[in-house]
Amino acid sequence: MAKTKSAYFCQSCGTESAKWLGKCPSCNQWNTFVEEVVEKPNTSIPNWKTNTTSTQRSNKPAVIHEIVFSEEHRLITPDKELNRVLGGGIVSGSLVLIGGEPGIGKSTLMLQVALNLPGLKVLYVSGEESEQQIKMRAERLKHSAKADCYILTETSTQNIFKQIELLQPNMVVIDSIQTLHSAHIESTPGSVSQVRECTAELLRFAKESGTPVFLIGHITKDGMIAGPKILEHMVDTVLQFEGDRHHVYRILRSVKNRFGSASELGIYEMNGAGLREVSNPSEILLSQREEPLSGITISAMLEGVRPMLIETQALVSHSAYGTPQRSATGFDTRRMNMLLAVLEKRCGFRLSAKDVFLNIAGGLRVEDPAIDLAVVVAIISSHEDMPVNSKICFAAEVGLSGEIRAVNRIEQRIAEAEKLGFEQIFISKYNKKGLDASRYHIGIKTVAKIEEVFSALFA
Repeated sequence: MAKTKSAYFCQSCGTESAKWLGKCPSCNQWNTFVEEVVEKPNTSIPNWKTNTTSTQRSNKPAVIHEIVFSEEHRLITPDKELNRVLGGGIVSGSLVLIGGEPGIGKSTLMLQVALNLPGLKVLYVSGEESEQQIKMRAERLKHSAKADCYILTETSTQNIFKQIELLQPNMVVIDSIQTLHSAHIESTPGSVSQVRECTAELLRFAKESGTPVFLIGHITKDGMIAGPKILEHMVDTVLQFEGDRHHVYRILRSVKNRFGSASELGIYEMNGAGLREVSNPSEILLSQREEPLSGITISAMLEGVRPMLIETQALVSHSAYGTPQRSATGFDTRRMNMLLAVLEKRCGFRLSAKDVFLNIAGGLRVEDPAIDLAVVVAIISSHEDMPVNSKICFAAEVGLSGEIRAVNRIEQRIAEAEKLGFEQIFISKYNKKGLDASRYHIGIKTVAKIEEVFSALFA
């Protein structure tokens, strides 16, 4: 008779060890290793359909030019923001993982999608809430009359697959993957082994039946999706639902996507009736101020294929302590320090003894280098206490020698600025190649050095 094999897993990061360790060598957390059964005696590979041993299929290698390619079938939802983030709709047979902080709106988003899909049978499996709680949320969303949305409160994967076989749904939502447990693994729900096994069973079901499956996942205190890292490798798409519970705006960000771009962004507004799509995020990210203020500039950035205009705020003040403070919200602090060094070395501004604070309005986290010029101008505007015209925006990268570098998709940035009523945009002169300025009614100012920008704005 075969022996039962067990191993120790870190409940924080999923690191496996043959023996118990007090401190995890991977994530440096203490007392997180728990013993879990890895292999039971006489276990067979579970099949989602019959819960028996699956027949091992023998595949044969094929020459790549003989493989027939066909476009994947997508379900187009009424939620345009979700369609954009997924790359054009929900792909049949895909496994999508959505992570986010507690109370951010993950369950509300998925229930709203399930209730709004026209003519499709959706199974919403909840292991955290009762049927009455879900019904109460559906009443608040004002879509509880949909007849094709079925609610199942269950945590056993074997029972879930029995109901799926009877119902034959077009889409399945699991809320959440950490609450499920499989009878093939002897460990508690939410453990590394259970999360991995339950996800593997759902993955087999999705690929064999062609049914899209959405998994809602918890996150750790560090903001990472709870469970083993292999969970993110197994699924087709990983979405991150971000935002501050004290603000109304939520951001749905694509972290991984096998069927589309991994840098897309969707913005929602949370209100009493659920999540509302924000089709024009530039209008909410730009503040309406009545008088000109120093340290505020507007930049044209790109998230995936979506152009957006964001507001950059900077504050430069005398250091009240011995060591100057450098703080950036929504922007890389190391890149801000690099830009401050460029201003001091190339332009002669004495900022080494000043406190510098930078903030990207609206709670966005920006990695597009095209906002470098807006950050530099905002810092100098605050340092000299001279406001920048609110009808001017910027789209250029700043190099270490003080040169203004070109950025990609400059036409989309200019068109977005023109649509929102801006009168002038500063770009690199190296973006002029192939750019037809006569198509736009906005003034296009091309510059090659930071000094040219300062002389044009502050004389």
